[in-house]
Amino acid sequence: MADSSLTYTTRRFEVSLPVSEYLERYRRADYFLQLCKQCGNYARRYGCPPFDYDVVALMQRYTTATIIGVQIVPDVKQLPLNLAQRLMAPVICQLSAELLERERLTDGLSFGFAGGCMLCGDTACARITGEPCRHPDKVRSSLESYGFDLAKTSKELFNTPILWSTDSHIPDYLMLICGIFN
Repeated sequence: MADSSLTYTTRRFEVSLPVSEYLERYRRADYFLQLCKQCGNYARRYGCPPFDYDVVALMQRYTTATIIGVQIVPDVKQLPLNLAQRLMAPVICQLSAELLERERLTDGLSFGFAGGCMLCGDTACARITGEPCRHPDKVRSSLESYGFDLAKTSKELFNTPILWSTDSHIPDYLMLICGIFN
């Protein structure tokens, strides 16, 4: 849930390039799969690896990758790190709805965001117990889960590096990166 006391400004980026080029220049599948394996969500969320299908074959069905970045700049500096998810939530909700609509209109493949799925709220993902996803029409994997390097993506495509927290505070800005393949 968004906190009305958390105010921010956003800056949006959008770049399109051939899927083949995005795969070649920005995908480091083995490296990112190893990072995914270190995460508590690995094999526990429907949007996370391992996948029971060939992700490369799926992506190669599309020709254009449209990568979207949103820079979120908090109006207050030195916000505690535990507020990051609340700061990002309204932007994630808006972008997710936009991506699903674009996917529907173009018969594309959209990519959401890394981290915990917000669709089930505080309820554990059904994948943990082997049940079907409760929101298969809305859950989408992140670009990272398919092996893409978002730090390189942001730096090279948006000329904006991703900032990482070095202490217990949110950095000067947060970057959300998602996309759609058509």
